[in-house]
Amino acid sequence: MNFFDFPKQFISNYYPRGHLYFACVLAVTCLIIVLFVDADEGRTVPDPTTRIVIPIAFPEIETLSEPETVPANELALQHFVITKESPLEAVSLWHNVEVRNGDNLSAIFTKVGLSDQDLFRVLNSSEEAKILNRLYPGYQLDFMIVDTGELEKLRVLKSPLEGYLFTRYNNGYMVNPILKEAEIRQAFKVGKIANSLFMAGQQEQIPAVHIMEMANIFGGVIDFILDPRTGDQFSILYDEQYLDGEFIGNGKILATQFINQSKKHTAVRYVNEEGEIGYYSTDGESMRKAFLRNPLDVFRISSNFNPRRRHPILNTIRAHKGTDYAAPGGTPIQATSDGRVTRASRYGSFGNLVTIKHTGGFETKYAHLSRFARGLNRGDHVRQGDVIGFVGATGGATGPHLHYEFLVNGVHRNPRTILDKLPKAKSIDPSEIDRFHQHTAGLLLQFEKLNSSKMLATNQPSAD
Repeated sequence: MNFFDFPKQFISNYYPRGHLYFACVLAVTCLIIVLFVDADEGRTVPDPTTRIVIPIAFPEIETLSEPETVPANELALQHFVITKESPLEAVSLWHNVEVRNGDNLSAIFTKVGLSDQDLFRVLNSSEEAKILNRLYPGYQLDFMIVDTGELEKLRVLKSPLEGYLFTRYNNGYMVNPILKEAEIRQAFKVGKIANSLFMAGQQEQIPAVHIMEMANIFGGVIDFILDPRTGDQFSILYDEQYLDGEFIGNGKILATQFINQSKKHTAVRYVNEEGEIGYYSTDGESMRKAFLRNPLDVFRISSNFNPRRRHPILNTIRAHKGTDYAAPGGTPIQATSDGRVTRASRYGSFGNLVTIKHTGGFETKYAHLSRFARGLNRGDHVRQGDVIGFVGATGGATGPHLHYEFLVNGVHRNPRTILDKLPKAKSIDPSEIDRFHQHTAGLLLQFEKLNSSKMLATNQPSAD
């Protein structure tokens, strides 16, 4: 039996003839189909290694948080930045750091997982990067770090409205400013003094910065240490800033009023034709007087001007040619008017003494200072309100206080009475008075309406 006889014998013994015929027909049919497909030039045989992508429809997912708003200036950069990763592959994470006292940039970069090389690359990216060398407490630094550990973006926010955006581009960073516009809303508050100006302000939830600013506005007409009395009233209209519906800070004072011992003082904000900002009375008289009525903000007086006051150390009758302001050591002392420093040194029983010459033959002295303002020297020019030193007890002082003297042509005068006789500060020029009234009339009308309704409610007796 040869090689071909054995398979033939095996098939004839175990498979019926009908089955064999069917198998042959099936084989011939498959061969014809394959030949027909290969002959069709309009079709190609698919590569068995090719992946077939089947799109899958996912249900919509509700977004629980607001998407980040991209500033317009950042949108302008998008065509410069090309990423190869898909949104799902380029996983990134924002690290938010608020600058605090004692922080430095290198430590902040290390804290978020970046190296000194990353810091060097950012600092040398452009001129605008110098902002990072002048960080102050309160600045917000936002780092976008991708899953590869690289810094993709850095936001430096000086405030919620202003900052810079660093965006990675090639081997460096592009820098663009961030400028946002806040929504301005007006707030109106009324207070009544029972103990002190600041306690009254706190009770009405008036920002402390605005209470201080109001005291500065009226500092030429009211001595907030001696003049306020129980029952005095004040009101203030000021701006508040909002961003995306959230309060972000206080704005400027628009108008304010203080009723001191039944005498009404009103001040309104005005920007003149030269762009200078000031506060004026309703008839255009500047609230900035030639001299402040006291060199401190709010502290009690230990002794007033008295030419026959008994000296507490020498125990003799000695003219006390000034006013003593008792205040905690370290309290800032302000120059009461513009002038030139003629002394800033230790001087006998005065201890540390600052003397300032003012135009018109006026001179002021500030004694017993614990220390002088940094950099203050003889010959320096100072402006009204500048800090010139700090309350102390140097020289012949029994405790921390400021001794303040006021001289006119070398003669000691009582600053409590002489200031009313001094020339007023520059007021609205007659040629601009019509413009002043046009710009302030609407604001003052609104302010008076608010005052009328609010003051009336404040003075209503409480129902028992």
